[in-house]
Amino acid sequence: MPMTLVVTRDVPMRFRGFLASCMLEVAPGTYTSPSMSRAVRERVWKALVEWHDALRQGSVLMTWPDAKRPGGQAIAVLGAPHKDIFVKDGMYLAHRATSVSDIV
Repeated sequence: MPMTLVVTRDVPMRFRGFLASCMLEVAPGTYTSPSMSRAVRERVWKALVEWHDALRQGSVLMTWPDAKRPGGQAIAVLGAPHKDIFVKDGMYLAHRATSVSDIV
């Protein structure tokens, strides 16, 4: 069973309590499970999607190993990610848009 990682940002406490009930919170808003099965991961994600659709607050990123995806890693995102994640030349890349105010 593969390692699953979930990172939350600005989510209601129900997300954090739910995730802490089935994963280890290793840092604020960061949860891991070294042996989460695919079925459990899919149920967890379904609950997060339903809550996020209803509440529209914060963002959630989940990642887990998947040999069929770029770099052997699958990524699912809810909400506005802090960075844009895209595939280029068979690998994931992250990009954060900059503005003039970021440079000053």
